[in-house]
Amino acid sequence: MAEDVSAWRAGLDETFGQVADLFGRVEPRRWARAYLTGLLAPVERKNSWQLSEAAGVVEPDGLQHFLNRSRWSADSLRDRVRSYVAQALSRPDGVLVVDETGFLKKGAKSVGVQRQYSGTAGRIENCQLGVFLAYASPLGRALIDRELYLPESWISEPDRCAQAGVPETRCEQGVLTKPRLAEAMIGRALDAGVVAGWVAADSAYGRDGKFRAFCEARRLSYVVEVPVKQTVPDLDGRRRVDTLIGRAPTNAWHRASCGPGVRGEREYDFAWATLPAFDDDLPAGFVRTLLARRSLDDPTDIAYYLCFHPETVAREQIVSIAGARWAVEECFQAAKDQCGLDHYQVRKWDPWYRHITLAMLAHAFLAVTAATDPKAHAGWARSQSPTSAVSWR
Repeated sequence: MAEDVSAWRAGLDETFGQVADLFGRVEPRRWARAYLTGLLAPVERKNSWQLSEAAGVVEPDGLQHFLNRSRWSADSLRDRVRSYVAQALSRPDGVLVVDETGFLKKGAKSVGVQRQYSGTAGRIENCQLGVFLAYASPLGRALIDRELYLPESWISEPDRCAQAGVPETRCEQGVLTKPRLAEAMIGRALDAGVVAGWVAADSAYGRDGKFRAFCEARRLSYVVEVPVKQTVPDLDGRRRVDTLIGRAPTNAWHRASCGPGVRGEREYDFAWATLPAFDDDLPAGFVRTLLARRSLDDPTDIAYYLCFHPETVAREQIVSIAGARWAVEECFQAAKDQCGLDHYQVRKWDPWYRHITLAMLAHAFLAVTAATDPKAHAGWARSQSPTSAVSWR
């Protein structure tokens, strides 16, 4: 046990050593180290008061100064977190997973807060929404980027934004939808050399044609969920996805697991079809396909996915990428439960990004540490058998 603790501390020291220079002087560097340690400690609420107590300081003034006024860049730290994760977990079949999570708040002063739908709560709540990018591979998964969603109710009030410390350049951009924020994060990851073969996202992003076009322009394969009303090309026009899947013959459905869950393998029935192409916008060697996932317990419970990928990809890999989307939910749960991602009490723009990015670093440390477990090296199921150009697969 003592050896395990010693190894854990040595690993944390090595991880912090990769970012220590970003904090300039000795004092903010010490606070950053204490903050990171506190986020990983068994502290009930990882706010400035309890983190200060964990660091052996009675009052939280020093830590609050570190978050609010000390000179260091949360974006520079984000870049180091992304590199740290990519170096440890990168695989050619890695997946960039986009999703958002809500942070419930009281009052109207926390930057970006308003009454809006929170998937975390499952209802409309007074909350902030953060859009995140996770990296997932057979070695592990971790959050590598983040953006705070700024709704129209904030953009339309420049004085309110100024009081919350929102940069003028951000206000000038106007409302950036969640898919546009996702594109920015994916673009940053690719520009930084992150190796990823796929993008996965839920229907909030999958139904956005510009988001799919963004990925296709970069030859970045995707498996994105779409709503039941989504239309796709058919031989005699456009059809809703549920109509097209409703025509699938019985032998088009195949049972498969899209990955392990808390209750064992997540098994579903899947149907997969190539969509016809009537134009020349598809890159050579690529196809668009439609995947349907049907519940074993309730055959009327069907999820639909639009896919874009090389034509040689097989069903097993498409199914595994669809399942990989849950990686970001696992990241959210671990980062909140273990690293205090949602425990902050800051209200302004810079402190929000600073806390969130430090929590991402703490979670990345846990993910990379876990990647040393031999069980983490089990690969995802994949096949190199070619697929047909058209028809049910």
